Amino acid sequence: MKILMVLTSHDRLGDTGEKTGFWLEEFAAPYYTLLDAGAKITLASPKGGRPPLDPKSDADDAQTKDTLRFKQDEAAQKMLASTKVLNTISADDYDGVFYPGGHGPLWDLANDEDSITLIENFAAADKPIGAVCHAPGVFQHTKGKDARPLVAGRSVTGFANSEEEGVGLTKVVPFLVEDMLNENGADYTKGADWESYVVVDDKLVTGQNPASSKEAAEKLLGLLAV
Repeated sequence: MKILMVLTSHDRLGDTGEKTGFWLEEFAAPYYTLLDAGAKITLASPKGGRPPLDPKSDADDAQTKDTLRFKQDEAAQKMLASTKVLNTISADDYDGVFYPGGHGPLWDLANDEDSITLIENFAAADKPIGAVCHAPGVFQHTKGKDARPLVAGRSVTGFANSEEEGVGLTKVVPFLVEDMLNENGADYTKGADWESYVVVDDKLVTGQNPASSKEAAEKLLGLLAV
């Protein structure tokens, strides 16, 4: 079982002067869920190398057992420091793909042609695709076999407008995940803010927020076991 995880290379939070990137829990929880199930994991990002970590996700109050495990895991840290360049990756080599969130993907992966092509190739091959929190933003420009948006008519979730308002970044992000999914014709639903909520539609798995990371990876594993 070979799983690709795709992380952002974007580190600037709009014009705020603050840093962003991927959210640590949204990487660590799926990583260990997949690893402990026996998956061989490959990490990639648009620029390759070490992807930027959102510093807020590294704060003491954001830690979980998975993030703490990562901090003690030299092998995982070494892998994260040397992600493969995304344009060298082929969907043919993997059984599924998972996109961790953080605000970074809204700026780069949502518009990255290599990521768009990769997702479309996974979908065309009927392979599982997972994305959590802001990562469903990567579906902004992806198309299905019928040339309609990949999420059109599909049941999905992602970071809610109310959650974006809660972190005060509604006017900072390039687009709101919830609004974009609805505009692309998806059947968007959400659970309570900051609590795990995951939606599965055929081979597409989406999670609403950081708390949904582990469950989303478990659902992806379930699809791979079918």
